[in-house]
Amino acid sequence: MGNITTRYGNLYVDFRYLNKRCREVTSLKDNQTNRKKLEKILERIEAEILLGIFDYAKYFPKSKQLKEIQSIKNQQLVVEAKTPTFETFYKIWLLEKEVEWRPSYKEKINIVMTKYLKSEFGHVVLMKINKESILAFRAALAKVEHGKKQKCLLPSRINQIMTVLRMILNEAAERYSFESPFKNIKNLKEPKPEVMPFTLNEVHKILVTVREDFKPYYTVRFFTGLRTSEIDGLKWKNVNFERREIYIKEALVNGIMGPTKTDGSNRTIQMSPKVYEALLTQKQLTYKRSDFVFCNRAGEALDYRQVNRRVWHPLLRHLGLESRRAYQSRHTAATLWLSAGENPEWIARQLGHSTTEMLFRVYSRYVPNMTRRDGSAFEAMLDRVNMMENA
Repeated sequence: MGNITTRYGNLYVDFRYLNKRCREVTSLKDNQTNRKKLEKILERIEAEILLGIFDYAKYFPKSKQLKEIQSIKNQQLVVEAKTPTFETFYKIWLLEKEVEWRPSYKEKINIVMTKYLKSEFGHVVLMKINKESILAFRAALAKVEHGKKQKCLLPSRINQIMTVLRMILNEAAERYSFESPFKNIKNLKEPKPEVMPFTLNEVHKILVTVREDFKPYYTVRFFTGLRTSEIDGLKWKNVNFERREIYIKEALVNGIMGPTKTDGSNRTIQMSPKVYEALLTQKQLTYKRSDFVFCNRAGEALDYRQVNRRVWHPLLRHLGLESRRAYQSRHTAATLWLSAGENPEWIARQLGHSTTEMLFRVYSRYVPNMTRRDGSAFEAMLDRVNMMENA
């Protein structure tokens, strides 16, 4: 933002143009009327700079900085001539960066480019992309409707799209020596992720009502806190019945096996007695016909979309429970452990968190007591589940 100053009774305008601080004297005397007049002129100058149509000589024909400004503009034109289009640079950038990424993350980047960025910026020379065009693009995203219910994109999704755009433009700006137009553009405010864990009674209802062939699946989900990608990608080679441990080393994302979400997600999970029994039951069903612990009739990994559509959501409707993502089983495991009084560090290890920060931030209202450190408090809670089943 520019500002107005005074010196020797005259008003000055002070603003930035072409990465340079510009300070120009005017013929206006310092009084309230002239200040208001100059404020409007300064607003117009900044608007024209934003639009890329600012003519320095028009406003300050006698300025001593005119030659320097013109020299900077000429240099910029030379750089601009050597600067590729957004799409061309994207291809270069992707080839350089993909070695750092998991396949699932690369796929997300490609979807953002193909679905949103290419049509808007693909043909544009990088240096021609300015702050105004970025903000206009973001405003347009907020009006995009998608899905069967034609809902608008959420702020979180818009931020994801804008993050990809920011990464590309920031890298290009550094490489081709121009100022990134993303400067001072902040993310949209996002509502906190909704945590809707099930109560122990609701978990009991789900497990006694669900189809028998899916009972082990949901038992493991609710009492290990595994992510959908982790449980759907779980293989028998990573289940150790002797040590009663589950080794999380891989994940299934969009039908492709790959690394887990983060390096910290690689972990060893202790089986509670209930999980151990569920996996023994599942072993009788799938051990000989698939590498995957949970699979379809053809021995292939489960498609979570099909499971949600055919099993999960119909089950919730049947029980009269509020609709929510199956991912809430992970939140349920965390809150049950916390309410049982398990040690936060033990819980964080089970969930694959590097610290306990997220536990306190997301689940603090579920932390009445933290004294145990070995999973035994949770086992006591599971005993209550067994009592319910035997009642």
